Amino acid sequence: MRRYPGRRAELKRSILGKALACFNEQGIEATTIETIRLACDTSVGAIYHHFGNKEGLVAALFFAALDDQAEQRQQYLTEAKTAQQGVHALVHSYVDWVSRQPDWARFQFQARFAVATGPFRNELASRNKARNRQLLEWLAQYGQGEEMRRLPTELLPSLIVGQAESYCRAWLSGRVKGEPAGYRALLAEAAWRSIAGE
Repeated sequence: MRRYPGRRAELKRSILGKALACFNEQGIEATTIETIRLACDTSVGAIYHHFGNKEGLVAALFFAALDDQAEQRQQYLTEAKTAQQGVHALVHSYVDWVSRQPDWARFQFQARFAVATGPFRNELASRNKARNRQLLEWLAQYGQGEEMRRLPTELLPSLIVGQAESYCRAWLSGRVKGEPAGYRALLAEAAWRSIAGE
């Protein structure tokens, strides 16, 4: 997992890592800056200096996870040359990322609402547009088949990763035992069938 870059990167990485553990163990709402400070053995001032406040720390973690996920998705999409390969690449990249980064994925699921409705909502909207630009560019090149043209563009992400996301959430919450990566082929084929109408 790529970590927060910049000067004093080691301290930032330490704060982010400890904060991630605290948020996942205690929940975002219950975790205080003091809890994180104690876990990091640093000053409150250092946390505020790097992240501004708790919302800034949550957003920094969320955006690091989102960026890492998008980078992996782009790597997988680079190999896809057909609409079906692209759908499979999107599902595989998502499922593989969750399987390899369960702590980050768990945090991402619990933090999404806080970031989307908090002071970083505009930045999230901007990042989502930029992040999804690569998908739209790929669709413009390879997704012009009948399968994609007949569907509303805003529905495509739900059709493609919706089933995988649902299963990943169940796995992260302990409701199912099988690791998502073990079902990647089945989930990818189910996504393709929802697009192709098979």
